[in-house]
Amino acid sequence: MLRQQKLTEWLRGQFPNETFTIAPASADASFRRYFRASFATRSLIVMDAPPQHEDCRPFLHIAKLFEATGVHVPHVYAQSLEQGFLLLSDLGNTTYLQALCSGGLAHELYGAATDALIKIQLASRDNELPPYDEALLLREMRLFPEWYIGKHLNATLTDKQHAKLEEVFARIVANNLAQPRVYVHRDYHSRNLMAIPQAGEEENEKDNLLTSPGILDFQDAVYGPITYDLASLFKDAYIRWEEAETLDWLIRYWEKARKAGLPVADDFSEFYRDYEWMGVQRHLKVLGIFARLYHRDGKDGYLKDLPLVRDYLRAACVRYIDLKPLLNLLDELEPSGIQEGYTF
Repeated sequence: MLRQQKLTEWLRGQFPNETFTIAPASADASFRRYFRASFATRSLIVMDAPPQHEDCRPFLHIAKLFEATGVHVPHVYAQSLEQGFLLLSDLGNTTYLQALCSGGLAHELYGAATDALIKIQLASRDNELPPYDEALLLREMRLFPEWYIGKHLNATLTDKQHAKLEEVFARIVANNLAQPRVYVHRDYHSRNLMAIPQAGEEENEKDNLLTSPGILDFQDAVYGPITYDLASLFKDAYIRWEEAETLDWLIRYWEKARKAGLPVADDFSEFYRDYEWMGVQRHLKVLGIFARLYHRDGKDGYLKDLPLVRDYLRAACVRYIDLKPLLNLLDELEPSGIQEGYTF
């Protein structure tokens, strides 16, 4: 409550002659929280990022980079880095996840999401964002043995299993680092994309959603593999799609990206393999993070999403002989039947 009182006092200082109400807007897996300030004729979002836990400077830097591309990100109206408060434009209440679950809009929403992603990728420049390098890729994947295997499954790898896992990690990293590099959001999925209504339309009229999504939670963006955000988007931990649908959406992205001049592979099967292998890296990380959120932080809301992430991981491992040792390990730890899908 003390943080919220300080936040309210800071906001009063920004608007001394206006009245407003404050209500929670959302929270995420970090220490950040968001509040909606409702005024007579508009609403704004206040980010609360305690400075002892969160650094707002990357958010400010990336917001400026992304906003310059023409995509919809929160505009920063005011800031207090000392207190950890940012005053932002309000991109609404409707996440992609909510809009997608209401039905009927998947093709339009995913088309808009890939259009926005291409705009961001086209603006990419070296030395502007931290590199998604070998050290970071490996550090993320090692959350899997530490938190998912060790804490969640309460299992200990043998020396042989550990060696096999590290061998596969090296193969995954080699693939990831060989991919063309662009700006990478790192969590470009249905909970971080907002479906914004057309100007003058009511937000609950789903047929009038803006074609460009609002983009949130980009403060951890890096410069890295071109397929990463696509794996986040189409292998989403929070919503399941038939593989034929995601394959169609991915092909449409690939065609648009080639036309725009992005450095995607000329052979779609090669591009798809990179996308699959990037997804394996991400899903190992996500399993570790979800397990850590539960066992360390007491947040059990992500446990229900573990089965879908495991399914993505297994499906990819079935397809590629170089991932077979990882599949074997998964079977040893959690035996499960696997349905084979498209193969390239």
